[in-house]
Amino acid sequence: MTAPGGEKVMIVGAGPAGIRAAERLVQAGIRPIVIDEGIKAGGQIYRRPPHGFARPPEQLYGSEARKAVALHTVFDHMVAAGQIDYHPQSSVLTIAGNFLQALTPAGRRDFTCDRLILATGAMDRLAPIPGWQAPGVYSLGAAQIALKAQGVALGSRIVLAGSGPLLTLVATQLLKAGAKIAAILDTSAIRDQAAGLPGMLARRPGLVLRGLLMRAKLGRLYHAGVTLDRIETDERGPVGLCWRDARGHAHVTACDMVGLGWHLRAETQLAGLAGCTFDYDESWSQWLPRTDRMGRAAEGLYLAGDGLRILGADGAEVAGRLAATACLADMGLPSPDARSDLRRLGRYERFARAIARAFPWPGDMIRAVPDDTVVCRCEGVTAGELRESVVYGGGEANRVKSLARIGMGRCQGRYCQLAGAELIAEKACIKVCDAGRLREQAPARPLPIGLWVRDA
Repeated sequence: MTAPGGEKVMIVGAGPAGIRAAERLVQAGIRPIVIDEGIKAGGQIYRRPPHGFARPPEQLYGSEARKAVALHTVFDHMVAAGQIDYHPQSSVLTIAGNFLQALTPAGRRDFTCDRLILATGAMDRLAPIPGWQAPGVYSLGAAQIALKAQGVALGSRIVLAGSGPLLTLVATQLLKAGAKIAAILDTSAIRDQAAGLPGMLARRPGLVLRGLLMRAKLGRLYHAGVTLDRIETDERGPVGLCWRDARGHAHVTACDMVGLGWHLRAETQLAGLAGCTFDYDESWSQWLPRTDRMGRAAEGLYLAGDGLRILGADGAEVAGRLAATACLADMGLPSPDARSDLRRLGRYERFARAIARAFPWPGDMIRAVPDDTVVCRCEGVTAGELRESVVYGGGEANRVKSLARIGMGRCQGRYCQLAGAELIAEKACIKVCDAGRLREQAPARPLPIGLWVRDA
């Protein structure tokens, strides 16, 4: 738990970045504290099923099965050998300096550390369309979790919509599991995908070819360059998705489940609470923490993985090693040569930029949603209410939040902030970056109020 110099090192997150960071610290003789929300380590991309689940890794992870098993094995060995202080099913609620508070299976617990590595990963990036607040409308990630963790599809006639590699991957996984998919609707135009393809092929041709093969197997189910108009619902949930194809022709696809997702957004709540500086990334249309190439964000604070840059699982492993290497160097301990990993990181970053170009965030679609469209599902805030708040309060995100309550619900703006910024910017006639970002509020996750009542 304590470094040779007497310093405590903590890692939040046990996905690919967190696992590789822990491995590098253990190799240097440090026993880090690892806190993770999952029942088992692996993160979302390599999420492990419960005990007794019969499907083998090849079915769960496809071509990435060997990487997933290797990461699981590394982490499980460190736990079994007592080389890390591991806290699964635990959520960090707040960070203040070197003090962290977490919700664990045993209740609230306080931690202190001298150096902190945040490997918090990413989550679905969602855009509002009329009807998306109905039961039976899920994120692509939720559909994937249900399939990996429980072996179930969340509907009997499914429509998947959005853009990005995850759309193709989840569709392929559901079809392979025997689910019935009615349509796969991609808002990215073929011309955008073609523009990003050379950059992707130049950096990771094998991965791109596997993705193209998956796409080809989707056949006539897949439609590119679509516009999503609305989800038709009844009291039980979706009954159809209304959309227009690339030529503008209208369609209605019958369904009882809709999965939505536009690639990923970095999970940055804890980074904000820890005091990170943020910059608006035009390529990814989101605010990302500012660090150096090794992941240093501030004295004793390091970031790694998709919570810093959306680089995927392989990039997260590299970033995890780099953050741990920086941590070792800052403690005055021997650290490996980082040049090889920095070159790999650069290649993954260029690939990610090509992905962002191929599958752009649908800003124009969001700005055109009708006034009665729900933008914040937690608080039921509509696009019209948000636009009206801009008229009264101006185009600053936190001012609009105080007036309209967008971002005040359970998700703390994780699902609505990016779309809300588009609507604020459109109404105020400003750039999205000029609207600013919502300030983080502790706790970062909902928690039982009884934990504080007992203290009182």
